[in-house]
Amino acid sequence: MNPVVTTWWLKEVMLLSIANDAPLPLNFRDHELTGDWRDHRECHIGGDFLLIYTLDDAQNLIVFTRAGTHSELFR
Repeated sequence: MNPVVTTWWLKEVMLLSIANDAPLPLNFRDHELTGDWRDHRECHIGGDFLLIYTLDDAQNLIVFTRAGTHSELFR
């Protein structure tokens, strides 16, 4: 995927996450992670490019943790 397009989609998903108090649209395949990442969520930005984040409801925060491909994030 083109890095410019990936960056645009990454920003778009981050803005959607911050601005809306609702789940991301289904096409982002947002889901909880397990194992070492059990307190995190992951959504698919495009192709194999992912965004990992956590939700802190007590402080009303979204913490964007990492972004990259499966092979970059889960070695």
